[in-house]
Amino acid sequence: MTTPPTDQPADESPAEPTPTIEPTPTPTIESTKPVAATSPTAETGPRWERRLRTVCMTIARLGLGYLFFTQLFWKLPPTFNCQPDFAFTSAKADGSLQRTGGGLCDWIGIESVWAQRPRRLFQVVGGPGWGIDVSPIVKANGAFIDNVVKPNIRWMGWLIWGGEAFIALSMILGLFTRLGGLVAVAISAQLMIGLAGIRDPYEWEWSYNLMFFLSVAMLGIAPGRYFGLDTLIRPRLQALALRGKRIARFLLPLT
Repeated sequence: MTTPPTDQPADESPAEPTPTIEPTPTPTIESTKPVAATSPTAETGPRWERRLRTVCMTIARLGLGYLFFTQLFWKLPPTFNCQPDFAFTSAKADGSLQRTGGGLCDWIGIESVWAQRPRRLFQVVGGPGWGIDVSPIVKANGAFIDNVVKPNIRWMGWLIWGGEAFIALSMILGLFTRLGGLVAVAISAQLMIGLAGIRDPYEWEWSYNLMFFLSVAMLGIAPGRYFGLDTLIRPRLQALALRGKRIARFLLPLT
């Protein structure tokens, strides 16, 4: 005779589930391997916008570089196309110009003459007499020309020509374009103060104003980072900067 199975007592509670222990995440050490430099806007906007941005900035960069390239040959060193005695253009008794026949000495003399005359920039043509009186700045520029540039033209000419040659190379190659933009701002600002809007010979004011503003844009954008040699050297400079190389830290912002 078999014994019937007995039921569990009513008051016996079911076995509690065994608690699970979640594994503690293993801490990770961030890699110190340098990340390659990419375009500042590589991850923003549709592809066609990024390409349009790169094309437009490249055209502007090349345009500024070619502008300075075209101005290198009429003032070639070591004579800068000046007269043998390095004579400068001056003013006659009636106020007209006594030209020296071209070259760097001719245009430096023109700046010196016009530095003694009232000047206004950013004038509204044919409208109200709005504009900015820059006569004090123009006079200071003239004093610099008369006391520093003219007496030292034989080596200052090299500095002027070399600065413009550097801008041309920087912008055309896309190499150290922020530094190239900085030099372009300095030279174009001096030309704008010295020559923009003069009447003899007539120099259209906005040819210099636009050159200055384009140089400012190149300084801020550093266009070689989008398409140029700067895209190749920046990753290397970043790697060296992370290793503590001071020269790399100094050069990196200039690209």
